[in-house]
Amino acid sequence: MKKLFSHCASSSPLRVVLLAASVALSACGGGGGDDNGSGQPVTNNAPVKPGGTAVAPAGASAPSGASVPSGASAAQPASPPETASTPSAASTPAAVTPASETGTPGNNDTPPAPAAENIVPINVFSDYTDYRVVNMPYVSVTFCVPGKQGASQCATVDHMLLDTGSVGVRVIASALGGAFSSKLPSQTGASNDTTGKAAIAQCALFASGYTWGSTRGADVTIGKKTASGISVQVIGDSTYAAWVPNDCTSRGQSMNTVKDLGANGIVGIGHLAHDYPEAAQSPQVANYYYCPTPWSCTAASVPLDRQTANPVQAFATDNNGTIIRLPALPSMGQASVKGELVFGIGTRDNNALPARPTILVVGDRGDFTTSYKTRAMTSVIDSGSNGLFFPDASLPVQNYWFAPAAVQSLSATAFSNPGDVQSTIPFSIANASTLFDLGYAAHDNLGAPISSMFLWGLPFFYGRDVYTALSGMQAGAQKGPYVAF
Repeated sequence: MKKLFSHCASSSPLRVVLLAASVALSACGGGGGDDNGSGQPVTNNAPVKPGGTAVAPAGASAPSGASVPSGASAAQPASPPETASTPSAASTPAAVTPASETGTPGNNDTPPAPAAENIVPINVFSDYTDYRVVNMPYVSVTFCVPGKQGASQCATVDHMLLDTGSVGVRVIASALGGAFSSKLPSQTGASNDTTGKAAIAQCALFASGYTWGSTRGADVTIGKKTASGISVQVIGDSTYAAWVPNDCTSRGQSMNTVKDLGANGIVGIGHLAHDYPEAAQSPQVANYYYCPTPWSCTAASVPLDRQTANPVQAFATDNNGTIIRLPALPSMGQASVKGELVFGIGTRDNNALPARPTILVVGDRGDFTTSYKTRAMTSVIDSGSNGLFFPDASLPVQNYWFAPAAVQSLSATAFSNPGDVQSTIPFSIANASTLFDLGYAAHDNLGAPISSMFLWGLPFFYGRDVYTALSGMQAGAQKGPYVAF
């Protein structure tokens, strides 16, 4: 949603969602660090009760460009730690797109039956009624009140963005249903909350914007796998929708509605078990908050077991990583694509590593080095970003996307972290405007410029099995974190 992610670039009349990952470095809520924590603390200022006008949602307007903002880049740390500021004023809730407007798969897009209990279908399609998205891999997720399984205690949400570039399950309140959302118990117990009773909310930062909402406990089921009693973020929770901290709103545009996000939520299956281990050590800017009231929240230090969690590591089995399998595409793309999400690496016959895989050892946030045209830069492989994003001034740009007159055959070299050359990866870049005119949902040659990193988004995944091994978990012959293909 990576790294997560309004992240909306437009090419009229097509709405294209740019999900630039939040994997990164010091301030992205969907990323995280090592379990010892390394972020810098902030000074807590208790905010005052707001007044004035409400925070406006980002809506469907296009940003100034497709480039990832330098302040929240997957390649660069965000702006230095600072004192948590007084929240922006608000008096009425921000608008939320109703779940009924998100669309449902047509008969021809019915997901295939899972082949095994550790496999669930992935669908890449564009079936929203009033805009289109490209390269958005969706899965379905069932949320239940912890320990409950009755029909009134569970809700299934489709169109959940599958994101290897972030960590944690985040669902938009309107898609979950307001009445059901309130049944999920609020997370409490921030380390610096002297009462231990205030609800915990989160500002999750992504390269393209932020999500804001409460954190709640839920049993999360994907296919036949259940993560019991984990913390999830309820985006745009009506209790908190009218108030967002200034530290959060200053980091980009809101992605608190289905239309802004291009999905009903995010399933972050990156390398970490919890989304921001540094916040377990000390409060971080624009991250977790404890809220005695919905209009009075303070930057919080949150124990790992209360943080938004990677559902995969919480499974009882097949919990050391994932595989995304998507088919190769024709040169002009495809109207829709069906693939598979496989849980576990080397845990059973259907998820073994190939005989001679390319293995990139990565940091806990998935970072490694890519060299492109003699320039080495930080890089990630991220299913939640819908293009290949990299700097190349020689490629013409139209409506924020690369638009060369002829298809460009290019390559870049990936280096394992730390240092050995692993693979030279060929790729191509086509004219994005030409591709968008086709109205297809899947393209493997869609790209856009960013200034300082190489982001291997969903186009990299087509025609490959891409393995994401979790940090500290044995996955085949070695422990994660690593990416293999």
